[in-house]
Amino acid sequence: MVFKIITLGCKLNFAESSALGKVLLERGHRRAKPGEEADLCIVNTCSVTDTADHKDRQAIHRIKRENPNARVIVTGCYARLKPQEIAAMVEVDHVIPKREDCFVHAWSKDDRTRCFLKVQDGCDYFCSYCTIPLARGRSRNPRIEEVVAQAREALQSGAKEIVLTGVNIGDFGKSTGEHFIDLLRALDDLGEMEYRIRISSCEPNLLTDEIIDFVAQSRHFAPHFHIPLQSGNNEMLAIMRRRYTRELFKERVEHILRVMPNAFIGVDCMVGVRGETEERWEDYRQFVESLPVSQLHVFTYSERANTRMLKMDLVVIPQQERERRSRILHAISEQKTQAFYSSHRGEQAVVLWESKKTADSLMSGFTENYIKVSAPYDKSKTNTFEQITI
Repeated sequence: MVFKIITLGCKLNFAESSALGKVLLERGHRRAKPGEEADLCIVNTCSVTDTADHKDRQAIHRIKRENPNARVIVTGCYARLKPQEIAAMVEVDHVIPKREDCFVHAWSKDDRTRCFLKVQDGCDYFCSYCTIPLARGRSRNPRIEEVVAQAREALQSGAKEIVLTGVNIGDFGKSTGEHFIDLLRALDDLGEMEYRIRISSCEPNLLTDEIIDFVAQSRHFAPHFHIPLQSGNNEMLAIMRRRYTRELFKERVEHILRVMPNAFIGVDCMVGVRGETEERWEDYRQFVESLPVSQLHVFTYSERANTRMLKMDLVVIPQQERERRSRILHAISEQKTQAFYSSHRGEQAVVLWESKKTADSLMSGFTENYIKVSAPYDKSKTNTFEQITI
């Protein structure tokens, strides 16, 4: 068969789609060429918000329109949460929800330089606004030796950077009795190959001082952290059933910068959550503005069926106000990112050049602390590390 795989949502989904593609190729099927009609189309969906659901449906409509004779299979989180809704779509032939009783190994390469390596799946936290535990199941992971084998395979295939991905990666070891810090130590010792590793989003209550200190002195881990805050007001954190206070979050940020002054720190922020009164929002905004972080990843809250929050007696924030608050945090994020970039101008750094060539004949890459830089395109430098002056 000729097949296409369309992936929406997070890097974890992209890793899983890549693993599925490899299986199909190994069985003798062929990926469709650009513009070629496929016999089979697989849509791997996201369902983190109502907007994500809408994009899933748009993708399904579009793929059937472009491949009218193909069989369409829908999988992913949307398929897990709303299989009947998807099955009612005339374009869909089969709905295959994800299994939550096993761990499926997966890794994918982006632009031939960066590998997204799945190390964990599922979540046991059940935050009041979130459906991910319903879509992904309970927290589970492979053994460290299995992850190491996957990492070696990715590096041997040409990847130079590995990004550890999962739903709640700091919870690694829940199903094997191992620990996340032990996984990091093993991945820091893969041999004499030239590579670096980034840790994707890690809960602040799981990002221990031991982990931070290890990254600071490791050979291969980048000084780059992504930490979900979601709200900077403690009352809202309690309503959201988060497992930390803003004081703990601030301690984590300060510890990172104490041992890695050049570290990039990205922060997940949600706005417009039920219960986020004007007073709580203003407290949240002021806290975020005071944090010495590099970037905010801002989400606008949308009500999700079967979440605890819908059963709570809380003030509902109008959609227009949610969007206004989102714009405010986006503006704060832009200021912080520009300040972070400016503070490193003129410094030495190591960039990993990517293969894409822009319309104005430039190439780009990221430094170890996630500063995106550009230079005149040089094909010989693609997928290589180079020490530069920013």
